[in-house]
Amino acid sequence: MASSHRIFLGTYTKNTASQGIYRIQLDATTGALSAPVLAAEATDPSWITLTPDKNFLYTIHGSPTQAIGFAVDPATSGLRPLASNPPSGGANSPSHLAVDATGRVLLTANYRDGYVSAIPLHADGSLGTPRVTRHAGHGPNPERQDKPHVHSVTVSPDNRFVIVADLGLDKVFSYALDPATATLTPAETPFAMMDPGAGPRHFKFSPGGRHGYVINEMAGSITVFDYDTASGALSPKQTISTLPADFTGLKWNAEIRVHPSGRFLYGSNRTHDSIAAFAVEEESGRLTLLQIIPTGGKNPRNFALSPEGNWLVCGHQETELLTVFGIDPSSGKLTPTPHYATVPRVVCVLFAS
Repeated sequence: MASSHRIFLGTYTKNTASQGIYRIQLDATTGALSAPVLAAEATDPSWITLTPDKNFLYTIHGSPTQAIGFAVDPATSGLRPLASNPPSGGANSPSHLAVDATGRVLLTANYRDGYVSAIPLHADGSLGTPRVTRHAGHGPNPERQDKPHVHSVTVSPDNRFVIVADLGLDKVFSYALDPATATLTPAETPFAMMDPGAGPRHFKFSPGGRHGYVINEMAGSITVFDYDTASGALSPKQTISTLPADFTGLKWNAEIRVHPSGRFLYGSNRTHDSIAAFAVEEESGRLTLLQIIPTGGKNPRNFALSPEGNWLVCGHQETELLTVFGIDPSSGKLTPTPHYATVPRVVCVLFAS
């Protein structure tokens, strides 16, 4: 096991002290955090992702290219802007990014404009022309679901399909991916319908790919799916709340993560300032609530698990705070640690090693 883990942090920079993307080290034995270091200046890098070989990092960008890239120095973890980075302005930024397993396609989810795109990636890390697939329609909530709001893109473990959560339509789409041409084609069963007003946000697969999980931002819940690896079809089978039974406030979920072992799952509640932990039944994929624990800050928009599954690191959008929890390997329950770091408006936590 590595002695420490490198983490990149995406932030909001407007009206804050943040200057862009930060990096920090997590001690793999104690959970202690190093002092954060600015890795690269960027405007509102609120979602970041790495290529499988860790040679390039991409963040969302408000331009027709939708993203900008950085070369990662393997020795120093420094980020060097790629020469092809576009000027600022000219389009709405996506909300979410993912790179396929071949490292040849960058996928983006554009929340404001309601589309998903596939962008060819060249050998030098530069981006090609986005190939856009637009959604159409609306959901039952006139304020939040007046049109499509594509919120996330998730590549299947076998790299054959891309799962797209659309908060505005209450649908979770499945697209076949062709990495050679960077194209998306609707699967034979093109989407799974969610409960009206659920607002699906982020999706994750079980390690083996037999099950999938989406966190429903507006409903305060998680839906479990059976996943057909041959066809890409999703079949909903369980929906479970992430909040206490007596909670009466605004439901506003954010991130969902599956433990590397596949035995546990975690989801964050932004208005409740908490993370819900669940046990995963191995055969069915069904969830059982283990605990709901405060995160120590306000608006836990994003968190991530260390590669070996011993630590959970949580960023907060409205508190300049990064907190660390230990994960019990037997029960999956979280325990707060005294370790923290001060970083402005962290909205994406990305383990790089």
